[in-house]
Amino acid sequence: MKKIVYMGTPEYASIILDAIISSSKFDVVLVITQPDRPVGRKQELLPSPVKSLAIEHNIDILQPNNLREAGIYEAISNFKPDFIVVAAFGQILPSNILDIAPCINLHASLLPLYRGASPVQHALLNGDSFTGITAMLMEEGLDSGPILGYRYFKIPSTMLVDELMSKLSYDAALITIETLMNYEKLSPIAQTKAASTHCKKIKKEDGLIDFENATELYNKFKAYHGWPDIFLANGLKLLDIELVDLEGTRTAGKILNIENESVTISCTTGTIKIKTLQPTSKKAMSAKSYLLGRGLKVGDNLL
Repeated sequence: MKKIVYMGTPEYASIILDAIISSSKFDVVLVITQPDRPVGRKQELLPSPVKSLAIEHNIDILQPNNLREAGIYEAISNFKPDFIVVAAFGQILPSNILDIAPCINLHASLLPLYRGASPVQHALLNGDSFTGITAMLMEEGLDSGPILGYRYFKIPSTMLVDELMSKLSYDAALITIETLMNYEKLSPIAQTKAASTHCKKIKKEDGLIDFENATELYNKFKAYHGWPDIFLANGLKLLDIELVDLEGTRTAGKILNIENESVTISCTTGTIKIKTLQPTSKKAMSAKSYLLGRGLKVGDNLL
């Protein structure tokens, strides 16, 4: 059995880890994940999904704040791993760890597109038709190493970020096993630097929207669903929307129609339908209920 040291943190990484553990060809000897983080209003310290899975399978765990901490290199090298597998770990691997064994990263984009922290969100923000998973041999650069393999996926036009991430997680698990099983037969292909793009970490303020362009607004809704969500300058969150029309020039934010519990709103370009929204510090409600509560009607402006 090939010995694996695994580095990862979120649900995406735990699905890949589960596939490796389930394979009879590999032995996961060590898991390295981010330190427990405070979650929710009570700020309760909770383990990452990867740590929880490692505990379930009695795998040794390390949670360094930084991989350069004393003893981390020695702890990894002492296991004499055949591979180090990395998926959404959240830290850059220093050169001495990269030299221990082949380090394989599972990145949720078709590299060299969307190197960096938020590739899935940016595929949706840009309205891409395809995305996928890249298995990459790691080097010191950020997501810049040679390619070992791809899995492609056609993005349905209404797919939200959590749905897309779930799909890509299972694709990543498949390509991980394929790559590890066939590693000796693979010929890594260098990335084309000129074609590379980078994406930043998502911040809460990225969810701020206006009613200028319906397509861009809808893409933000898909990319930021769940967190940070999309919201107007007054804090009103749009929790469930539908793209009605891509074109047409109208008044931004005008209420065009109220149908059942939904409200159709015009953008400067295009039209959307709002089904559910949430005012600041209040519970989610239907768009119609919100309008009734504020005394708004067809012809008025939501802004």
